[in-house]
Amino acid sequence: MKVYALIGKSGTGKSYSAINLCRQMNIETIIDDGLFIGENKILAGISAKRQATTIGAIKTALFTDSEHRNNVYRKIKEVNPESILVLGTSLGMVEKIRARLELPAFEKIVNIEEITTPEDRAVADKQRHELGKHVIPVPTFQLKKEFSGYFIDPLRIFRGWGNRAAFVEKSVVRPTYSYLGDFTISDRVIVDLALYIMRKAEDVAEVVKTAVENSPAGIKINISAVMIHNSSVISAAMRLQEEIAGKVEKMTAFNVEAVNIEIRGLRKASWKHEG
Repeated sequence: MKVYALIGKSGTGKSYSAINLCRQMNIETIIDDGLFIGENKILAGISAKRQATTIGAIKTALFTDSEHRNNVYRKIKEVNPESILVLGTSLGMVEKIRARLELPAFEKIVNIEEITTPEDRAVADKQRHELGKHVIPVPTFQLKKEFSGYFIDPLRIFRGWGNRAAFVEKSVVRPTYSYLGDFTISDRVIVDLALYIMRKAEDVAEVVKTAVENSPAGIKINISAVMIHNSSVISAAMRLQEEIAGKVEKMTAFNVEAVNIEIRGLRKASWKHEG
């Protein structure tokens, strides 16, 4: 296994540049902020960007928690990649990560200044320290469960190399330890949004009950309703499931694990309850 390092101060664009460097050097996997990343997805780990404080984020990035460290260590052994790129803010940091995960000595250490321009780093610094934005080098859909409740923006970049060209997607998140601080969204907001969508639907006669279940990976929305009697009750309920999940995810940033609609009964169209 060949191990490489990319080092640079916070906000210099390491995570943004990591995928391009991996392509250039044929590096298969990445260790970045507590995550083991490969095949364009998170293979194991906990993101430091989910921590409530800067100190907590640093501890996560250094794999100080034994369970976290062991999970990533075992996954590396299982995958057995030919190469790994370790990201860190200093030589001391990447050495600590390498030692903690029992990786071989570094083949090469790359400084961010070697692969970016001063202009690149100035833009990265502004994104980090003025706007509180952090890049994670995986597509947004891979982070829905990991970052449920965080506002995530996809960052699509068109890249060409050799005779091939493709879009590379990374993700931008705003951790709670950034200057923006934490935020909460009441279950009542989600219930009201689901109720609004259900009551506006022509196929729904009455909403009997709506509840929200919370978990670290997201939310489940449970709805009991009386539907209008017609030949497409099931397909109407399925359309409502998709609409509610899509709009709740867009408006709240929560990952919706399921929208469960229980049909309590059927009524004629003239009996639709608007309350």
